[in-house]
Amino acid sequence: MSVTTYHNPRRTKSRAALAVLREQGVEPDVIEHVLECLSLEPREILRTGEEPYQRLHLDNPEMSRKALITAMVHNPILIERPIVVADRRGRWDGRGDGHRRPS
Repeated sequence: MSVTTYHNPRRTKSRAALAVLREQGVEPDVIEHVLECLSLEPREILRTGEEPYQRLHLDNPEMSRKALITAMVHNPILIERPIVVADRRGRWDGRGDGHRRPS
């Protein structure tokens, strides 16, 4: 069985899930840099209606990719979820508008 986990080592539940998998004898492919492996840009999965978006002025088009990712790491509410994955490419972010990601 092939198992992939999109892991955030800063999160207790993510670390616990990884430990449970390994306790069960499953060594998953561990992906820590989700945006890179899914060919997504930060703005594609950035929730614009959340308070941190306004407070951090993330609507500034001059803001760097690194700054956007840092804001998302420190404010996970900014990340549009769920992200459905097929063949390691983000396909759909679960918004009600039917927004699809490129294949």
